[in-house]
Amino acid sequence: MSEHRYKIRLKKGDQVVVRSGKYKGKTGKVLATHPTLNAVTVEGINVVKHHLKPNKEYPQGGIVDETKPINVSKVGIYEPTLKKASRISFSFKDDVKVRSYRASNKEIK
Repeated sequence: MSEHRYKIRLKKGDQVVVRSGKYKGKTGKVLATHPTLNAVTVEGINVVKHHLKPNKEYPQGGIVDETKPINVSKVGIYEPTLKKASRISFSFKDDVKVRSYRASNKEIK
């Protein structure tokens, strides 16, 4: 069975806003992208408790916080000029593909 890889327009380090769900309105930085899951891991979003059995790293065992991926459709890139979420468009500038905000058409740095 071949795994389908989704095209994710967000990159590691992008500032994003959650558009729907439990964390709606919260912002955070993308820590990782998961093309096979069509999801991104966002700092401080979708944090769950993970129970660990005793091991070398945690001799007593314990409960640790773990950040889980969130679906790409639930987040949008944060546009600083409009102070809200935007979508991403692509264009060519001197034969180089650049990302830009769809709402204001400004280039993403």
